[in-house]
Amino acid sequence: MTEIRNIVVLTGAGVSAESGVPTFRAADGLWEGHRVEDVATPQAFRRDPALVQQFYDARRAFLAKVEPNAAHLALARLDAAWPGEFLLVTQNVDDLHERAGSQRLLHMHGELKRALCTGCGAAPAWLDALEDGPPCPNCQAAALRPDIVWFGEMPYHMAEIEEALAACDLFVSIGTSGAVYPAAGFVDVARRAGAATLELNLDPSAGTSMFDTARHGPAGILVPAWVDGLLASIKA
Repeated sequence: MTEIRNIVVLTGAGVSAESGVPTFRAADGLWEGHRVEDVATPQAFRRDPALVQQFYDARRAFLAKVEPNAAHLALARLDAAWPGEFLLVTQNVDDLHERAGSQRLLHMHGELKRALCTGCGAAPAWLDALEDGPPCPNCQAAALRPDIVWFGEMPYHMAEIEEALAACDLFVSIGTSGAVYPAAGFVDVARRAGAATLELNLDPSAGTSMFDTARHGPAGILVPAWVDGLLASIKA
C-alpha cells in the first residue's frame, strides 16, 4: 500500500478546455470577447447588469453542448476508489466534474448552475436565464445574480480547502495557469505541510518550479495515466 493516504486535487480551465469549454482568457486578454472588467467584477454588475447576466446566461446554456472528457472521468474514478481522504477543488464553474461522477468536490469560484440572491444570500440551483431579473425563490424580494466569484470577491470554501491542504500527503494541480491566487498558493501550503506535489498541465505553469514533479501534455492523456498508476499502487 502506498504511503499516500490523503489527496487534494486542484483543477483549472485546462481540464474543461478539452471538452470544448473556452479557457478563461484568450491571448488578447479578452474573455469570450469581453474585457474581464466588464463581466467579472461586482462593479461591472452594478454598472451594466444586463450585459453581465447575458454573458453568464450564454455560458450556462453552452453547458448543454459539452460533455465530460477522459480527465473528468478519471478523477471521478479516483474519487470513488480512493480509500483515504480525497478532495477535488475546482476553479471551474461548469458542472463537468459532477456529470463525470465526482462526489468529494468543492467549487471555489462558484457554479454556473446556481444563482445568488443579492439580498438574503440564498444560492438556489438555477438552470434558466437570469437576464429578466427573476426574484429570489427564498425571500421573493431581491434580484438574483450569477453565483460566480468575481474579481475582488473571496473564493468559497477556503477554510475547508486550507484544512485539507494542511493534512494532505499529495497535492496535484491539473490544468491551471499557476497565476491566479489564492489557488496558485495551494502548492506552497501543501509543501509546508510536507506533502508531495505534482503538476499535470498542457504547458509549464507560472508555478511549475514549486512542484516536486511536473508532467506536461493533454489532461485527457496525463490524468487517466496518473490515476491508473495511483490506483494500481493500492493493489500492489
